[in-house]
Formats: sequence, C-alpha cells, structure tokens
Amino acid sequence: MTVFALVRHGETDWNRARRIQGATDIPLNDTGREQAAAAGRLLAGRAWSRIVASPLSRASETAEIIAREAGIGPVEHEPAFVERNYGEAEGLTGADLDARFPEGTDVPGRETREAVAERVIDGLHRLAAAHPGEAIIVVAHGGVIRSVLETVAPGHHREPITNGSIHSFQHADGGLELVLFDDPLDEQSIFPYADDYDEQNPLAHRESDGGAR
Repeated sequence: MTVFALVRHGETDWNRARRIQGATDIPLNDTGREQAAAAGRLLAGRAWSRIVASPLSRASETAEIIAREAGIGPVEHEPAFVERNYGEAEGLTGADLDARFPEGTDVPGRETREAVAERVIDGLHRLAAAHPGEAIIVVAHGGVIRSVLETVAPGHHREPITNGSIHSFQHADGGLELVLFDDPLDEQSIFPYADDYDEQNPLAHRESDGGAR
C-alpha cells in the first residue's frame, strides 16, 4: 500500500483577486508562503518518504517550503499534476468570464475535466507502482485535487479545498481510495482568510453547479 497526502499550494495574488489561474504560472504571495510553512509543520508530525510537486511555481515553492519544515526532499516534479488548463478563460475574473463567455458558451482551449482526471490518476498510479509501501506528499492544485476526489468518491465532498489544505489517500490492490478529506492533521493549515478553490475559480464554480463544461 502507498499513502498519499495531496496538498493544495498556498495563496497567490490571482487567488486573492479571484482570477482563473489554470496552467498560467503565478507565484505564491506572502500569505501563500505562510500557509505552506504551516502545512509543512503539520506534515512534519508524520514520516514521509518523498515529496512530489506540480512544476508550476506556486506548487513547486509550496513543496520546497514544506520540505524544509518537514525535513524531507529533494522535491521531485511531475507534469501530470499541473493544474487544469482553462484556455482563454485564464486571467479572467468572474465578471470578465460572464461578459466574454456567458454560461453555456465553450471556452477555447479549455482542458476537459475527464482529461484532467485521467492524467492525474494515471500519475498517482505510476507513483504508487514505482514506490510501493511509501508515504508520499504530492503538492498540486485545487482542480487537480478535485479531479481525484470526483474520481474516487464522486459527489461525496463538495466542501472547500482551501490553500494549504491536506487530503489523504491510499493506493492498494491497484486502486486509489480516499482516507480523509481535510485530514485532521491540517486543521490549523486552513487559514481563516483562505478562500476555497471553487470560490476563487468562477469557471470551476459554474461547473460545480451543473453548468457547461
């Protein structure tokens, strides 16, 4: 059995401004660095064999901070865990999105939810096969974590995925299972001012309400 802790990166200025980030490489802000350090201190209470991150800088820097706090590393990078590409919606706020792409309108270049889930789940399967019996931290993105949740426990968790939050999974007998959404070890890592993924991403929020894909 391989154990995973999936961690959402810390806050960025685009998160705070409610701009859709997707595959655009936006760095952490100071709040995001504090969130990453808090998550790292909590993760330090358990034993981890390695830490893997999306190569986007907000996830990579979060992983570097966690690695220092938890005494693990070096940070490895896996392109399969990059955030969903939202195409021409990236950089837009909710008001911009409604004006440019009204609900029901296709967004050019947007990666489908199914494609995201396929590449992310495949990446976790490959990690588990390469490192059986290990405990691995994976630092990724709200859309990535949501895709895993909706694959292994569809419809069960619509709670916020906040910046710096930690969610535990296990891989056994070739399958992936959710252990705990918002694992209790991360209660302190959810800052009072940390907005959740769907609130920060108006396109994802639209989809979660049953809107166009």
